[in-house]
Amino acid sequence: MRCSKCGKELPNGASFCPNCGLALSPGGSLIVVTTPTIPGYKIIKVLGVVTGLSPRTRGVLGKFVAGIQSMVGGEVTSFTTELEKARMEAIERVCKKAAAIGANAVVGLDLETSDIGLQAGVTVVSATGTAVIAEAE
Repeated sequence: MRCSKCGKELPNGASFCPNCGLALSPGGSLIVVTTPTIPGYKIIKVLGVVTGLSPRTRGVLGKFVAGIQSMVGGEVTSFTTELEKARMEAIERVCKKAAAIGANAVVGLDLETSDIGLQAGVTVVSATGTAVIAEAE
């Protein structure tokens, strides 16, 4: 399988392109929405809150490149890919937890980022949603 953005060959089971960072489908057959309802579906049962965390940092070289880019201004591309990976991992973890408790959908997905502090340069992406069983109306 190839990335639809850059054309690079993707490793099996990849959730993002390692070359350009393009996000691939995180939920598989699970329906994942940020809204409280799914158009065309009726929520039969609420199974509970599911969460996923993904802490990320850049290595020394990535931090060096980011430092240079921040002096020039504009997008800090060395962090863009890492944040995209973290977002996809957090969503994947929500989906795995939802599937493990029997859900076929996640509603109300919320994504947040924060700095872990301690001057460590670690950013945490948190995904939270409600695992539900939904059926087509």
